Amino acid sequence: MTPAVCIGIAVLLMEIRAQYLCIPGRGWKLLIFFTQLSNYMTCISTAALLIATASPLVTALRYLAVCMMVMTFLVTTCVLVPMGGDPKELLWTEPGIYLHIFCPVLTVLSYFLFEHHAGWNLFWLPVTVTLVYGLVMLLLNASRKVDGPYPFFKVHNQSAAATVMWILILTGVISGTAALVILLSA
Repeated sequence: MTPAVCIGIAVLLMEIRAQYLCIPGRGWKLLIFFTQLSNYMTCISTAALLIATASPLVTALRYLAVCMMVMTFLVTTCVLVPMGGDPKELLWTEPGIYLHIFCPVLTVLSYFLFEHHAGWNLFWLPVTVTLVYGLVMLLLNASRKVDGPYPFFKVHNQSAAATVMWILILTGVISGTAALVILLSA
């Protein structure tokens, strides 16, 4: 069994455990969380990796998952916790430790050490996916169909300038992440 397969199985088991803990409390509302979406993408891409290791589609999915997981880790540790999120809940207990720490770290390590890497032609993929998610969430918040789920989406609780600032910062973070993943894996 290759290291990528071993890590992939471990990630899938942790993802299953995390979803087992998350789904009963929130159900379909989980889909509003970027954390959940990044972890679902990780599940899909990891399963694809275990089935067809070297296809261009798997490489693209893995690149997207890695970038999304890095974004999840960075936003959780550098934005949500400093803005008052409970570090114990988000980082050190189930399911947060799987969703925000173990799965992102293992996914990144597997990608860099054992997998095929994406090229610059896929740079746009995580940037576009993240931007579409963010704009949808802003619209849902503006129309009061969703509250949050993150403070920077709560357009009624902040100025328009703050909303624009968050869009620029988060777009910059995912763009920097996407570029860095390509550069470091070259």
